[in-house]
Amino acid sequence: METIMLNNRPVKIWATDIGGNTMEQINNLTTLPFLYHHLAIMADAHAGMGMPIGGVLACRDAVIPNAVGVDIGCGMCAVKTNIPASRLTPDVLRKQVMRGIRQRIPLGMDHHQEAQDEATMPQGHDTDRMTVVSRQLTSARRQVGTLGGGNHFIELQRDPEGMLWVMLHSGSRNLGKQVGDYYNKLAVMLNERWHSVVPTAIRLAFLPLRSQEFNNYWAEMKYCIDFALCNRRLMMQRIQEVLADAVPDIEFEPMINIAHNYATWEHHYGNNVIVHRKGATLAREGTVGIIPGSQGTASYIVEGLGNPLSFNSCSHGAGRVMSRTQAVRTLSLEDEVHKLDELGIIHAIRSQRDLEEASSAYKDIEQVIANQTDLVGVKVRLLPIAVIKG
Repeated sequence: METIMLNNRPVKIWATDIGGNTMEQINNLTTLPFLYHHLAIMADAHAGMGMPIGGVLACRDAVIPNAVGVDIGCGMCAVKTNIPASRLTPDVLRKQVMRGIRQRIPLGMDHHQEAQDEATMPQGHDTDRMTVVSRQLTSARRQVGTLGGGNHFIELQRDPEGMLWVMLHSGSRNLGKQVGDYYNKLAVMLNERWHSVVPTAIRLAFLPLRSQEFNNYWAEMKYCIDFALCNRRLMMQRIQEVLADAVPDIEFEPMINIAHNYATWEHHYGNNVIVHRKGATLAREGTVGIIPGSQGTASYIVEGLGNPLSFNSCSHGAGRVMSRTQAVRTLSLEDEVHKLDELGIIHAIRSQRDLEEASSAYKDIEQVIANQTDLVGVKVRLLPIAVIKG
């Protein structure tokens, strides 16, 4: 970890390769008048919208919608099974398991044809009082249990003992985007009305504590966090059904779940503050988390060490070194396919466009893990055997 000073504010950085746009966004964050104590930048940091992905920002009495992002509650879940991965032959994997998953879980922009059971949705929220969620509920019931696009994925993996694991990465789908976009636009409008010292150009418009707009965003954000968990839980249930059809004696351990796009109240350095984790994962002492690699590389089940310098946080993945456009323009389709084929991984890279999520577009996960040994301890290293990308 390196500490630098920007605008007389300390920045703790666990990343070893930070691009120009990312550093510019880090600098912008240090100008915020409500920034608390210091800024923490995780090992997978890369440029985002306003705030870098892999950033941890503590604030006094303000929430920034763009410091949460539009995929509110996006995160990871993983389940260990009681069977060796070798029980799934390539034929069973392709024809029963992978095909079965694709039949039961819509990918990319696709939604379910019919609304899912109300019991699969978040419970205990007053949605009638929510501006965005209330008008999106009908659509959201067709979105729950769907993967989405971009870097969202489903992987079958094996641990060092050869046992089969299931891992997936997804979030709050279009519901979270609608909420995030609405409240960011509202924050921009209000900040301009208040002649805020936070420039519009840096895309970090905020909502102040004790305002009605803050309360409204907080309620809808919490709903989206719960919706993202419901989404992952339903997909994991459907994947388990597919696996049980293929291997009737399979059993599943309890699901590990962790989110990485959200804001929450926490106590740090003697004060209660609002911690934004945008592409960062909670790593309190004893917290079990997930740090996935990129397509074709290892992923990690980790345990938090509770380092106060990171606000009890760690990276949420490997982190990009190329934009999606750059990856499609510069990477070799033949090389990336050969790399996965040589590893024996069942994948779906078929065209140049699929290279958006090629492993070469991401940082080396082994280096990312090595850069944060003071934040997490490794529990399990997992290797992919089959990948479905959104």
